[in-house]
Amino acid sequence: MKNLLKIIAPLVLVFLGGCYYDQEGILYPEGNCTAPLSPSFNTDILPLLNTRCNNCHSGAYASANIKLDSYAEVIKYVNNGSLMGSINHTGEYSPMPKNSGKMPSCEIQKIQNWITSGSLNN
Repeated sequence: MKNLLKIIAPLVLVFLGGCYYDQEGILYPEGNCTAPLSPSFNTDILPLLNTRCNNCHSGAYASANIKLDSYAEVIKYVNNGSLMGSINHTGEYSPMPKNSGKMPSCEIQKIQNWITSGSLNN
């Protein structure tokens, strides 16, 4: 029995200690992110939306019937201000992602830079 405890005890410590680093802020610090001044919709923005938004906002059953899976859909929410309003959690807009904190500031800045540079379909 003592030999079994000698084997199990270190394993328990390894597994419990490993969870400390399973925090996004530690694994992916924002300091490493650089937002290009003129991001591309297809290279920078759509992949970001696919990762952060399109698990709910795409397809036939898109949440609130808001789709963000194509340029034609995204530009509607850029033009009416709701895309930036929602991801910045400002006043009258529904904060996104739902029931969660804001997206990392670097990702928000990337979307803002794309909008500022003309919201091109590139």
